[in-house]
Amino acid sequence: MKFRRSRESRRGRIEIIPMIDVMFFLLVTFMLASLSMQSLNSLTVNLPKGNAENLQHKEPVTLTVTADSHLYLDKTPVTLENLARLLKPMLTAGDPGVVVAADSAAPEGIVVQAMLQARRAGVEHFLIAVKRE
Repeated sequence: MKFRRSRESRRGRIEIIPMIDVMFFLLVTFMLASLSMQSLNSLTVNLPKGNAENLQHKEPVTLTVTADSHLYLDKTPVTLENLARLLKPMLTAGDPGVVVAADSAAPEGIVVQAMLQARRAGVEHFLIAVKRE
């Protein structure tokens, strides 16, 4: 006659399916968090390479100059003639700064003209966007 012990020793199991669910949840959470930290006010251009300090502004206005000399203010197409008029209401009183995101193939003359028009609108500080080396 075989007697059973009242408590049989059972081996513990690690369930992997709930762990996979948690990992996918963390992956999605970090992806969404990193997307919310990006500045999505500018268009994608081929920025020149360089070393620059991190941006200290909260939510700056972005002036984008593309390779084919088109100008954009926070994804809104503008021309040199109406740049100052459209930029003036977008500037904040405490920090009149603009980020210039110029394509590396953009003509320098257009970039300088756009910066002069922004200066007429009241911009005091220009921040040049570069790609980290």
